[in-house]
Amino acid sequence: MSPYTVELFAAEADAWLIANAPSAPPDYGPILPTHLDRAGRDWQRRLYDAGFAGVHWPVEHGGRGLTVEHTAAWTAHCARYSVPPFLNMVGCVLTAGALFTFGTDAQRAEHLRPIITGETVWCQLFSEPGAGSDLASLTTRAERDGDRYVVNGQKVWCSNGRIADRGILMARTDVDAPAHRGISFFLVDMHAAGIETRPLRQMNGGSEFDEVFLTDVAIPADARIGDDGQGWAVAMGALTSERGYIGGSGTGTQRRLDALRTMGGGLDAVGRQELAGLWARASALGALGALGAHQGPTASVLSSLAKLGSTELLFDTAVFAADRAGADALLEGREVDGLLGAPGARIAGGTSQVQRNIIGERILGLPKEPRPEPGDGRSQLPADG
Repeated sequence: MSPYTVELFAAEADAWLIANAPSAPPDYGPILPTHLDRAGRDWQRRLYDAGFAGVHWPVEHGGRGLTVEHTAAWTAHCARYSVPPFLNMVGCVLTAGALFTFGTDAQRAEHLRPIITGETVWCQLFSEPGAGSDLASLTTRAERDGDRYVVNGQKVWCSNGRIADRGILMARTDVDAPAHRGISFFLVDMHAAGIETRPLRQMNGGSEFDEVFLTDVAIPADARIGDDGQGWAVAMGALTSERGYIGGSGTGTQRRLDALRTMGGGLDAVGRQELAGLWARASALGALGALGAHQGPTASVLSSLAKLGSTELLFDTAVFAADRAGADALLEGREVDGLLGAPGARIAGGTSQVQRNIIGERILGLPKEPRPEPGDGRSQLPADG
């Protein structure tokens, strides 16, 4: 058992952040902005050298060998100091989760340590123009050719595609199998021949996502994670980890609400009531996040509660801040950026509608939704990237 209690670790983290937060990149969230590529990698290396990267990972893979409760404490402290808790979510959460659960010893040895040292940035190649929440209808093909697969297709809403060194890819390996069973999960070298990445311009003026075209891309057979056709199970595990992280990001939202509380004296009774309601929801989500930390490395359906609650709170907080800032503030600035960016959280990592289905069926025990054939937009795995 580790000699470090969570309380001792939290004190250690607090002291380190007091000294290092002033020279850290801003807390950019789960997606590493393109212009902060170098700064983010350097910050990740500092975290690794100080023992704050891969906190609950095994020591043999570069981690500290502590617990997920220690990791939760680290994430909460980073939110308080407005610094990134790690380089990017796709690498440190999704890829790592897939490798720990389904990867081979050789795959873990090759890829895990470079993730938490900042040597490699990862992107997610799941969604397609015709396969987002209905991910089972994806059409990107990976055809076996001896000791390799040859991949052709298009992916969209890819986080960090332009700056990524590696990617996690879902592709169809058996067109005759049922939709969910004909998909495999791969690790991709983003510098391989046949990969083209193009930025996607969003309504807020940014281009944090990309579309990726794969033309006759050769992937070694030993870069597949899990068995042939097991990609759906691997992706479900990865996305559950993502929802847990998104749900656990409520600390930052509550910090913003704490700042809004200073407006309280200038609000009317209705405004004060709305602000109090948002703050109470953030407090409840913080408690839910603390409970989720005790679930172990693989989050349960509790992560869907946290993800739904967190993203809906983020949206409502952005609307509240924009309403109170007034029309002039919506021309440019923090309020308009928050308002334009907030709807995306309802889609990324699993749409709010799909999270409600999961909660209804798996927590409340409600009758399951009909399961139509893939292709009509209602298959039950959400995705972004």
